[in-house]
Amino acid sequence: MNTFSAHARLAQIHEASRPGAFIGMDPSWWGFGGLHGGLALSLLTAAMRDRSQGRVLQQVSGRFRRALRAPFCLEVHEPSAGKTVSWLDADAVEEGRVAISASAVFAVPGQEGAQAIAPPMPAAPPSLQCPIFTVPPEFVPFARHTEIRPVGSARPFGGAAEPELIAWLRLVDDDLPPDEARLIVLMDALAPSYAAILRTPVPIPTVTFTVTPSSDLAQATSPWVLLRARTDTSRRDGWLLERLDAWTPDGAHIGSAEQLRAVMDRA
Repeated sequence: MNTFSAHARLAQIHEASRPGAFIGMDPSWWGFGGLHGGLALSLLTAAMRDRSQGRVLQQVSGRFRRALRAPFCLEVHEPSAGKTVSWLDADAVEEGRVAISASAVFAVPGQEGAQAIAPPMPAAPPSLQCPIFTVPPEFVPFARHTEIRPVGSARPFGGAAEPELIAWLRLVDDDLPPDEARLIVLMDALAPSYAAILRTPVPIPTVTFTVTPSSDLAQATSPWVLLRARTDTSRRDGWLLERLDAWTPDGAHIGSAEQLRAVMDRA
């Protein structure tokens, strides 16, 4: 897998991610409390892709049962395949227990003919005209592998009026445009959008994370991605649903994602 430069490290991991092989990730790859969720789902997707018979990823969904902190192995289950569609499942297993499970749909490329529909890109200055937002590495170590340039005034735990964050993102030390693996990682690189309306930091972990790449992803030419994350619904018991969309600098929509999250009470 040709991914980010730190991506050289990931390429080695993917080479070693055969059944039964253990993967160790130092804490610089951690998100909040364990291995970065987008990175974990990217690794599981790569493992499933190896069994997809060359078909194209349509959607992948991860279920996060607990954080990965110790060496783990990837297990891909026997795929179910039709003439054009394959369904695959995989697990990240740590100390004999499944920490993250994932399901993916791969398909034979179809003939173009359907009308394309995609959300319009929000108005945004070019990436380099936006200020850099630095996430404290002691809070989210993985943030050192990304460059985040927010659009507008909303910031995590800044008490904004709307539960929405918009920012340009790229993976540092990496000049290549996003592919499937990068997209999955970048879709999980912003703080939870619900945090924009809060003033006090609280954990808002991901429980499920689904990514649907666009057919325009293959035409991306810039390492920069504009990401809009918005909490569509939230409940009084702390469960919320977040929607994310990503665009290239020239306005092409390259993917959507959805996260089911839970606001945790520190008390």
